[in-house]
Amino acid sequence: MKAARALPVLMYHHVSPSPGLVTVAPATFAAHMRWLAEHGWTTVGCREAAAFLAGQSLPAKSVLITFDDGYLDNWVYAHPVLARHGQRAVLFAITGWLGEGPVRPVSDSGMALPATPDHNGCKRAVAEGDHDQVMMRWSEVEAARAAGTFEFHSHTHQHARWDKLCQTAAEKRERLAEDLFASRATLQARLGEVSDHLCWPQGYFDDDYRAVARAAGFRHFYTVDKHINTPTTDPEQIGRIVTKDRRDGWFGQRLWVYSRPRIGALYLTLRGK
Repeated sequence: MKAARALPVLMYHHVSPSPGLVTVAPATFAAHMRWLAEHGWTTVGCREAAAFLAGQSLPAKSVLITFDDGYLDNWVYAHPVLARHGQRAVLFAITGWLGEGPVRPVSDSGMALPATPDHNGCKRAVAEGDHDQVMMRWSEVEAARAAGTFEFHSHTHQHARWDKLCQTAAEKRERLAEDLFASRATLQARLGEVSDHLCWPQGYFDDDYRAVARAAGFRHFYTVDKHINTPTTDPEQIGRIVTKDRRDGWFGQRLWVYSRPRIGALYLTLRGK
């Protein structure tokens, strides 16, 4: 069996019928997952990704699917699609935004579905303190985890840009350390474990951020940068592919490019990345 030379990492936020920023339609996401299944791709988790970066082999057609934040639509629309196609994904959850309450219906349940606002609507709800309207609940996290459609890792506790909110570097480091501690403690308490995988809010990080995250126990950092991820990739610089709401050949073309180190490097060079 051929081994992977590079690991494409896909980045999603919303799977929702409400169009807008960082959103793919449910039919688009279903088309993406169906394409993976029909073309023999294997969806891996963070443990396998870490092993690959450390030099262990993966099947040639391996891909890591990631979601940021933990929006309600991830449960309502993405979870049943993943289950239907036998795929799995990683969700970097903002642990302080997840709420309590019973599991809500999903798209293949035949029941009335909760509203899933667009990205700007989600931002407004969070700003107004109405997180439960737009974010997953812990009951849904536990159900998705039990079903094997999602595994959960840290996207911090408050999703704050401490570099913008703090007056000094010392204060920035202190607040970030508190935030990461809360995220890890929450994941440990709710799920019984916490990993060393961290996704940066808004993709921002600097040397202080990385030092604080290392001290907190994180070793693998996910960015919004475009990299070809190979066994020589710095685990603190894991690159991701921003997904698009397209059902043409774009999806397959990107996976083809990002799974081939030389072609991928040339592609990024030509695009000035």
